[in-house]
Amino acid sequence: MAVIWEKWAFAARPTGLTSSGSQVGEIRCAQTAALLGSIGTSKGIHVTLKVALIGCGKAADMHVSGIRRLNAARIVAVGDLEPLMAEQLAARHGIANCYSDFDKLLAMEKPDVVHIATPPQSHFSLARSAIDAGCHLMVEKPLAIDSRQAAQLIAYAERHARKLTIGYTYYFDPVVRMLRRLVRENVMGEVVHLESFLGYDLNGSFASPVLADRDHWVHGLAARLFHNVLDHLLNKITEFLTDEKTLVQAYSWQMPGRDPDLDYDLPDELRVAVIGEKKSAYVTFSSHSRPLRHSLTFYGTKNTAHLDFLNSTITLSRDSALPGVLGRLASPFSQGWQYFREGRRNVLRFARSEYHFFEGFNYLLSEFYGSIEHDLPVPIPYREILRVATLIDEIANRLRSQEARIE
Repeated sequence: MAVIWEKWAFAARPTGLTSSGSQVGEIRCAQTAALLGSIGTSKGIHVTLKVALIGCGKAADMHVSGIRRLNAARIVAVGDLEPLMAEQLAARHGIANCYSDFDKLLAMEKPDVVHIATPPQSHFSLARSAIDAGCHLMVEKPLAIDSRQAAQLIAYAERHARKLTIGYTYYFDPVVRMLRRLVRENVMGEVVHLESFLGYDLNGSFASPVLADRDHWVHGLAARLFHNVLDHLLNKITEFLTDEKTLVQAYSWQMPGRDPDLDYDLPDELRVAVIGEKKSAYVTFSSHSRPLRHSLTFYGTKNTAHLDFLNSTITLSRDSALPGVLGRLASPFSQGWQYFREGRRNVLRFARSEYHFFEGFNYLLSEFYGSIEHDLPVPIPYREILRVATLIDEIANRLRSQEARIE
């Protein structure tokens, strides 16, 4: 569907009505209240933040599941320009009200927090409307179509004393939190180089609609297919790659072998080098390497860390304390022990119901809502969001220059 959420101007049916026209608002509202109840804060004051979700596509269920895990939040409404999408999401999760008019949602529900999971071309206008209505914001990545809009949106939120964060799913993944701990404790030494890698399935539920529809909103982004996932690759390196001035080089291409019916110019392999004054990073997006991988390698002056996001493991490569051949013989056993330790840790997390694919996202939501409830700093610093947005701009510019040279 090529519709972009620039304006919510056409409600297909009255708020709270199903496609058959039966009233569901009062019934579902009672059910939701019974399920969720009231919320108590650490100070003994009962507070429930009312939450609305805008955009009922691929990412919506992840947001609803994450919100439902919070003690201080209650979803009061969902919305989508496609009324059926909103109704289906509401029915799946027992949410009271669904809308196709964003202004009406804001006026009727008066949410405290709005989650925006629409195409990025609509983020800026929807976010400003939500801020004007007094809402805090969780916005899916990318925050806006470019770094200029991102900076304007952050500044607008700050002027109105509203908190904002972005849907960096892996920013607080358990293995990343462990890496930060190792860096703080000086186990890693100084960072020398980073490698961020993401394998992408072109036949998956996210990519297939993009390939099948030339008018899909992804094609309207500056870096097209890459633009919607570069945040995942870059937010893992920016906090460690602290050089003020960096040189960015980017190159992309399209591998042969795609379905001839879908075979048009859409690069699906990307390589990026970010070279600082004393540090560097490589970023790889690959749609054809197998098996699919999602990883980060941190090369430090003391040790090297390997983070596997698919299997939720972190292991270290380090110099052996044993001399010569003994050290080489012992190395595989050392690596094997680390993987055994990581597997045991994951089993224990699973037993505690903590082993979730979106555990990092759930942690982010918990920290963000805590920052609202207790007026604390937002969990992802705005400078990091803007550094990622600026890098995406630079990569998109390099790719445009590459396409111009080829033409």
